[in-house]
Amino acid sequence: MDRYLVFGHPVRHSKSPFIHTLFARQTQQELEYGLAEPAIDEFANALQVFFAQGGKGCNVTVPFKEQAFTLVDRLSPRAKRAGAVNTIKLTDDGVLLGDNTDGAGLVADLKSHGVTLADSRILLLGAGGAARGALAPLLAELPSELVIANRTHTKAQQLAAEFCDLGPVTAQTYEQLAGPFDLVINSTSASLQGELPPLVPALIHTDIAIYDMMYGASDTAFISWAKQHGARQTMDGLGMLVEQAAEAFTVWRGIRPGTKQVLRELKRNLGVI
Repeated sequence: MDRYLVFGHPVRHSKSPFIHTLFARQTQQELEYGLAEPAIDEFANALQVFFAQGGKGCNVTVPFKEQAFTLVDRLSPRAKRAGAVNTIKLTDDGVLLGDNTDGAGLVADLKSHGVTLADSRILLLGAGGAARGALAPLLAELPSELVIANRTHTKAQQLAAEFCDLGPVTAQTYEQLAGPFDLVINSTSASLQGELPPLVPALIHTDIAIYDMMYGASDTAFISWAKQHGARQTMDGLGMLVEQAAEAFTVWRGIRPGTKQVLRELKRNLGVI
């Protein structure tokens, strides 16, 4: 049976085995999917051993995505742009192909919620790996402007400069931000600590769409804050998790699974519904 893993540290909380088991059942694919939590300095060796022992593919999560970028034999265009790899496939000719499905998963989830990206003004909070992975897919949707804001402004400037060939992307400090924005995406990990990006409430209006890449059994701190200030459409990153997994499954198996039922089952599993 074909073997797949998700590598991370920590990774025991991961819902990837649950998701991919449902995908395999739905598409009648014979595979098993497990977890691997090597020590921080043992990832390269663990990856090599997994594929040497017959592994077919893997997902890679925090903190190994940038390291995986350097360990594969070939990179997809979107992985090159992201500077990080979250999906690895062993090809038929023995090549380790590195891909990044995070941005595609984000865009797919936004569209599933009816969010219009073309000609929209988007605010992206954060300038780390999650933001980097999202930029090219977001710009491919032809927004009118994409603004990056980050606590360390120089990081936002560097990111904007790197991606400005793909579309209208600029960097602003939190103090410079002026609305209206059609969509705000929080790619920071602030919600994991129950913290908020330093946004002024005046940026929130009833027609804005709010997206937090983090998720949980209840609203994240950012989503709760946005609702308090009048946002009617708010989304967390659970759908992105399922959509990026579906993209990875397609890379591995050449067949795209449906996501709606799997997302419902995942919400049930988490106690969200």
